[in-house]
Amino acid sequence: MTAVENSPQNSTKITPEIPFEQALKELEAIVRKLESGSGDLENSIADYVRGTELKDYCQKKLDSARLKVESILLAKDGSATTQPFENS
Repeated sequence: MTAVENSPQNSTKITPEIPFEQALKELEAIVRKLESGSGDLENSIADYVRGTELKDYCQKKLDSARLKVESILLAKDGSATTQPFENS
């Protein structure tokens, strides 16, 4: 099973199987490549589109993880309870 599908226009779409860490590494590599200015315009545009897809994917994964995090609260009597993480 592959993590990425190629469309006829040579654009790629991320499938749910790609791990967050792999997507982040690929995004970092694209950023380095774009910042170096080493590619031609057509490839740079394709890299930018792929980078945007990866950024959106990583952001969704992070948002999903944030919703799953709970804060542990300690009461004065030493008992512990949890409550959902709230973005402050």
